[in-house]
Amino acid sequence: MREVRSSDFGEQARIKMFFPRKGTQLTPPHNSIDFNWKDYCPMVFRNLRELFKLNAADYMMSICGDDGLRELSSPGKSGSLFYLSHDDRFVIKTLKKSELKVLLKMLPHYYDHVQAHDNTLITKFFGAHRISLRHGKKVRFVVMGNMFCTELRIHRRYDLKGSSQGRFTNKDEIDESTTLKDLDLNYEFHMDRLLRDSLFKQISLDCGFLESQQIIDYSLLLGLHFRAPEHLKSLLEPPDAEQAENTNHMVDGVISQGELLIPPRALLLVTHEPTSVSTAPGPHVRGDALKAYSIGNKEADLLLPGTGRLRVQLGVNMPAQANHKLMQAETDSAEVELFEVYDVVLYLGIIDILQEYNMKKKIEHACKSLKYDHLAISAVEPSFYSKRFVTFLERMFPIQP
Repeated sequence: MREVRSSDFGEQARIKMFFPRKGTQLTPPHNSIDFNWKDYCPMVFRNLRELFKLNAADYMMSICGDDGLRELSSPGKSGSLFYLSHDDRFVIKTLKKSELKVLLKMLPHYYDHVQAHDNTLITKFFGAHRISLRHGKKVRFVVMGNMFCTELRIHRRYDLKGSSQGRFTNKDEIDESTTLKDLDLNYEFHMDRLLRDSLFKQISLDCGFLESQQIIDYSLLLGLHFRAPEHLKSLLEPPDAEQAENTNHMVDGVISQGELLIPPRALLLVTHEPTSVSTAPGPHVRGDALKAYSIGNKEADLLLPGTGRLRVQLGVNMPAQANHKLMQAETDSAEVELFEVYDVVLYLGIIDILQEYNMKKKIEHACKSLKYDHLAISAVEPSFYSKRFVTFLERMFPIQP
């Protein structure tokens, strides 16, 4: 891999090719219509893919193989279309011309940032391209890592900006595939002290980078995998009279103490063993194994009894307890505070990083501020956006005493 030069980011750093349907000596035949292909900054993205430890042949087969792409049913608010590679490893997102300009303008700084920070939570970009059809239509798109190409099933997903205006989902529209928003989140997440420190150190670095590029409207994409959900309903169910006589016993694998049933630990942090977990690079994998306070500041693996052992990385396979405080109407008691406590595995990353705080956004801020609380809207200047974003996440992940 040769070093990237400043010319690799320039206006001339483009490769153009014509793909006729019947094929040429350089291009294969295909079943679509004739099109022109443009590759933006190919050497830069080639180095990024190597930096992210992606095999070139595997990458090409995922994106261009015979199995094709799957369109996601819900387009983005911006009107972008999203596609998944057949193996779920990559997301392809169509871009506006303005978004592509932001990406190319940012690219030298983005390259330096991800090279300097192995654990960055920012979206991984693997390529930027344009297809031009005969009648003049141009489709610009970017290839990214799919953060939810995971070993464990994602039960809940959230798009979190730290703003509140309009950040909720119609309850009638929610199912397991729905991406929820800030006001839909009713959990606090408690995690190992060192894991939390590592997480917020990187969030601060990433937000500082985005602020320096005048970027707003980015989100924390959060995926939750719940463990042992069959035990959770029992938390608020009082034991029968015979059980109540015993203050500490086992019922169907659940330890009962007093009036509450406490599910067994479904997640355990254990000392990292490289030979016991998969170290294969993936589109969402970042950096090295993380250290955990609870196991003596050693590198950690996540043990899921009866399921397997996973490598803990920043934003990948991170264990936590999700606490949901029950309202008085749910508990029928004003004298005690009750919580539902879930063992969860977290997957998270920072997405949607191609919106500059430009004149259009400044006008949007001025107009919306007349109608709504100017601190609650999404279109705010970058330094305030960054501070509000971090503050919101700090409340979501409170420091443990």
